[in-house]
Amino acid sequence: MRENNDFRQRFLFPDSDLRGEIVHLEASLEPALAGRDYPLLLRGLVAESLTASALLSSTLKFEGRLSLQAQGEGPIRLLMAECDHQGHLRGLARYDELPDTTEQPPLHDLLGQGRMAITIMPDQGRQYQGLVPLERASLAACVEDYFERSEQLPTRLWLAAGNNRAAGLLLQRLPERAANAERNADLWQHLTTLADSLTMEELLDLGAETVLHRLFHETPPELAPARPLRFQCSCSRERVRNTLLSLGAAELRDILDTQGEAEITCEFCGAREHFDPVDLGELIRELEA
Repeated sequence: MRENNDFRQRFLFPDSDLRGEIVHLEASLEPALAGRDYPLLLRGLVAESLTASALLSSTLKFEGRLSLQAQGEGPIRLLMAECDHQGHLRGLARYDELPDTTEQPPLHDLLGQGRMAITIMPDQGRQYQGLVPLERASLAACVEDYFERSEQLPTRLWLAAGNNRAAGLLLQRLPERAANAERNADLWQHLTTLADSLTMEELLDLGAETVLHRLFHETPPELAPARPLRFQCSCSRERVRNTLLSLGAAELRDILDTQGEAEITCEFCGAREHFDPVDLGELIRELEA
């Protein structure tokens, strides 16, 4: 695995209520994608979803996770990514046969009629979920739609993926505190227009400070320290064991009689856990004790 130099970095525009976040991923993508033989088209979407979850999780002010899920009835049935407060990432996609094309179809064509959910899951306390229909052509636009409908916070995203790398830029207008509405509105229009000039190649290839200087050198933002990101899956043999126990003794006995063993593959990282006849017998005895 490559050395991990993946990060997210927050920046603020002085004397305004506008903030931003920039993310770069490379080392994290290798284990996230290696577990599944995704087609090239889908590799890019999974990478974009991981980037988006990293950008959005920067808003967490507590210990917990943020999950982004897009579900539909099209060739791609599920696109999912999550990132926690420590910068741990994982994601997956479930799909049927994809279109044979070198062009990137609109997201709503790939997912069909569906919806996107953004779920915030605190380690302590109640979780919150917001839902929006999948009506936009790109993942970035769908996330923007979510913020417009569910959070009423003007938010723009730029996502890029390719050559086993991914990057993203977020700008967000917060409620007025440091400046009046007129200044915030004028600066928002100015900054988003500048960010729209950014090419996906620049976002992928240039360092964060270079990107921000090229875009915003007239109104330079203040940068917070970069925070590391890395792939981490929460799967374990104990979790798989508990899943098998939840099936009940009768179903485990049927698996033992018909298959003789059980092998569970993690959808996130591709790790496999094997339970032989002795293992299954022990689980059955534990349930029947």
